[in-house]
Amino acid sequence: MSSFPSTAALIVRQTRYQILYFLRVPVALFFTIILPIVMLVLFNALFGDNTITTDEGEWPIRQFYTGGLAAYTAVSATYSNLGNMVPIRRDEGILKRWRSTPLPTWAYLAGLILSSIVIAVVSVLLMLAMGVVLYDLQVDWVKMPAAAVTLLIGVASFAALGMALVSVIKTASSSAAMVNATILPLAFISDVFIATDDEGFLHRVATFFPLKPFVNAFQDCFNPFIDGSGFSPGRLAFVAAWGAVGLLIAIKRFSWEPSGAPSRRGRRSKPAPTD
Repeated sequence: MSSFPSTAALIVRQTRYQILYFLRVPVALFFTIILPIVMLVLFNALFGDNTITTDEGEWPIRQFYTGGLAAYTAVSATYSNLGNMVPIRRDEGILKRWRSTPLPTWAYLAGLILSSIVIAVVSVLLMLAMGVVLYDLQVDWVKMPAAAVTLLIGVASFAALGMALVSVIKTASSSAAMVNATILPLAFISDVFIATDDEGFLHRVATFFPLKPFVNAFQDCFNPFIDGSGFSPGRLAFVAAWGAVGLLIAIKRFSWEPSGAPSRRGRRSKPAPTD
């Protein structure tokens, strides 16, 4: 008689299953991994010979793009991926069917979230490898522990925020609009595609949200003009605080049922009319 799998085995199996599912969805694969790579190549082809002026000196824009787009890829693999895929599975009844199986619901969710984190980490490593090989990205090994911690805090926080967004999305048809409306405008003012004015209004707006602090903290780990270990405790604490808020919202509001699903009472058959 076989025993029920251990907790670790359940999570590993679910994570593997979710990764395989992701790789079999061309649209998710393209927007999460391929599109940021295309943007990296395109932006460097157009603007790669320019520089970013900082207080310490001029930073090659190809290195700026590599760090910024790598961080954005991590956000896309967690926040955007979860925000798009989970509502679809909910509306199709997949979440509801999983809940009726012997698999604990927390194990399914853990596998779903961990798979997005694994995809994010692999995607970031791929982007950084391209930056080193093609765009002369400088890697200071003293700062790599800071880069790893920054990445893990970022992907965990944005995964929680993605699940929080799922909890307020009503239908799968609106998920793409909600995800893009909440992340793309921020990307344009958060040093992902362009460097914004450090003293301007857009800077103040961007620093209220977690994307810019995460992007800047990750970019600093590859900025040759930043001395020390590369850690940004204030930014990381701010990003983690947003993640904690997202986690609380997700726990409180997450639903396994499609929006508008009839209640158990509503599914009961009406009594036959009596003469």
